[in-house]
Amino acid sequence: MCSLFSSTPLMGWKRSRKVGLSTNSSQFTLEGEPFRILGGSVHYFRVPRAYWRDRLMKMKACGINTLTTCVPWSLHQPEKGAFNFHTQLDLEAYISLAGELGLWVILCPGPYISADIDLGGLPR
Repeated sequence: MCSLFSSTPLMGWKRSRKVGLSTNSSQFTLEGEPFRILGGSVHYFRVPRAYWRDRLMKMKACGINTLTTCVPWSLHQPEKGAFNFHTQLDLEAYISLAGELGLWVILCPGPYISADIDLGGLPR
């Protein structure tokens, strides 16, 4: 399951679009307006955090309006009961940065993401 959302802050949390992305017979609409997804993938867990802004700005420079990224649960939960969403795996910071740069995000949390990760990103 993937979600398209903006990361505009709203009372400390991220705001989801209520109308959301929909389609008719010929096009997507977002909040009732025609919308064309021009997307590309950059997996935050594969790019050093120091380069996130640079890579996303390069996407914008190419005319891309939507970032897609997978969430490798096996990296976020390396063992039962232990969770890691810090430094390189700070998913909230990555999505916030995308929103700051004006990118929409299609987030694919899995549980199975493939992405050339052992067990497709499933925790061990």
